[in-house]
Amino acid sequence: MLKILVRLYLLIIVAYAGALLLIPDAIVGAFHDRFMAYNLDQAKGVQSLIVRQFQQVPREQWPAVESELAETFAPLQVKRLRWDEAELSVAERTRLEQGLKVVRLGEWGYYRTALAPLDQEWLVSFHNPPDPVDINVLSWGVTVLIVAAMLGCMLVWVWPHWRDLERLKETARRLGQGQMAERTHISARSNIGELAGVFDTMAGDLERHVNAQRELLNAVSHELRTPLTRLDFGLVLLFDEVPPASRKRLLELVGHVRELDDLVLELLSYSRLQNVEQARERVEVSLLELVDSVLGGFAEELDGRGIQWEVRAESHLPRFVLDPRLTARAVQNLVRNAMRYCDVALLLRLRLEEDGACLLTVEDDGIGIPLEERERIFQPFYRLDRSRDRNTGGFGLGLAISRRAIEGQGGTLTVAQSTLGGAQFRIRLPAG
Repeated sequence: MLKILVRLYLLIIVAYAGALLLIPDAIVGAFHDRFMAYNLDQAKGVQSLIVRQFQQVPREQWPAVESELAETFAPLQVKRLRWDEAELSVAERTRLEQGLKVVRLGEWGYYRTALAPLDQEWLVSFHNPPDPVDINVLSWGVTVLIVAAMLGCMLVWVWPHWRDLERLKETARRLGQGQMAERTHISARSNIGELAGVFDTMAGDLERHVNAQRELLNAVSHELRTPLTRLDFGLVLLFDEVPPASRKRLLELVGHVRELDDLVLELLSYSRLQNVEQARERVEVSLLELVDSVLGGFAEELDGRGIQWEVRAESHLPRFVLDPRLTARAVQNLVRNAMRYCDVALLLRLRLEEDGACLLTVEDDGIGIPLEERERIFQPFYRLDRSRDRNTGGFGLGLAISRRAIEGQGGTLTVAQSTLGGAQFRIRLPAG
């Protein structure tokens, strides 16, 4: 908002300065004859008085009269000029030869110099000198005060808009963070009252839709888990009662039921992370210890599959304030994803950046992720074409959950190409 005010103020100042420079000359040019006639009327009395003073004495005394008049009319300048010294235009010379008087216009249409003929050789010039420095300073001071008054008026006019727009921006920011009950509370009498009213209506509709979707997801998920648990239990009980030839099929059915139960749990986890900023914990932990604990849960599977895994960390890493549960969940998903696609190598790195943030990377030596797919993989239920099978591609929720868990703590989760040849997932957690 401050930028808008500054731009508006600069625009007005430039327009005001341009108007001062251009408009007076344009008006004087358009009505030149009228200004000339007006100034001739204004100057004719003084000119006649000066000419009379010269004509009342012989020409030999004109220098003395000139000195006396110059002293009397100071700081206005009275001076005799020869016709060829006056730099007369054709029109001016014609008027003077006819015995008429001439004025030369200055700024704002006022005369700067008045000329009158004394005889065929001499003219008398009556000249308004430039204003002294202090008067110019006072004139500019008046202009500055006018501009300052304009700025004050602009501030008075802009302040309510600024205040209400800032409130609108803050409300939009909080809505984006998941605080769906936020409203602008801007008066209808405000200049943006109508806009604020439409925004609040939209926010109310959005809150209802999001809450309805969340409630439906939670209700369906919870309602599904009960029959799924019963079905799993019942199928296991049937294992000893069915013929041996059917037991393999029965175990496949149990696997499908448990896969569906895992999907429901993932949906619930993703739904709970909708307002992660409101529910997150802030605990000071050692990231190296957290990573070691996460990898401890995968150590047996990693060793069983012959995967060479390694953790590289800088020495003397400081402790970080974060949510250990959310961070561990994000790292677990990334490790599980790397295990799914790696060939033989998995690498975790921990290092401190210059601004105090910590960079945690999870890398593998798999086939990597195409550049055009690197943002899409964080969308819920999105799986790469080569991993449509859930046996390799999962449900498509793990990376979406990881990004929400990290971004809810003010961090970022991105993906790049690993030096090992596969994908490199980069978690950046800010200091403090």
